[in-house]
Amino acid sequence: MSNLAPSRAPTIHLREATRADLDALVALEHAAFASDRAERRAIRHAIDSPSMTLLVALADDASGAPVLVGAATLERRRGSRRARLSSIAVAPSRIGLGLGGKLLDAAEADAAERGCSHLRLEVRADNAAAIRLYEHRGYRRFAVKPGYYEDGMEAWRYEKPLHG
Repeated sequence: MSNLAPSRAPTIHLREATRADLDALVALEHAAFASDRAERRAIRHAIDSPSMTLLVALADDASGAPVLVGAATLERRRGSRRARLSSIAVAPSRIGLGLGGKLLDAAEADAAERGCSHLRLEVRADNAAAIRLYEHRGYRRFAVKPGYYEDGMEAWRYEKPLHG
């Protein structure tokens, strides 16, 4: 029998990003994506833009300090009731812990609170885990965009009506 205490899942805190998160967000982009990464300037713009929301997920590290482990970027257009989820990024060391779902829930809630009736997104056609998540959460594919990603992979476009 082990004397080690059972490990508990870290508590995740979600909030809007601030400029203080910029370096950690750039590092997350590079860790989470092999290509099609958002540049530092684009991330800064998302933090500052009134038509965008950049949500971050923080988990306490071993010392109890918060560490940025995920992010979701939402875009809204004036006069439209459709928001677009342009990115969900999860630190590779935290994949499989449900962070993508937590970020998706928070993105949907943010869009609904801001008056949006639908949320749209694109996903790589070869990203089976993300496709399962979106379809399980009620997203329906409505279009395919050939050659959408830098490497030529097509994107599948999804949409979900929001309630609340």
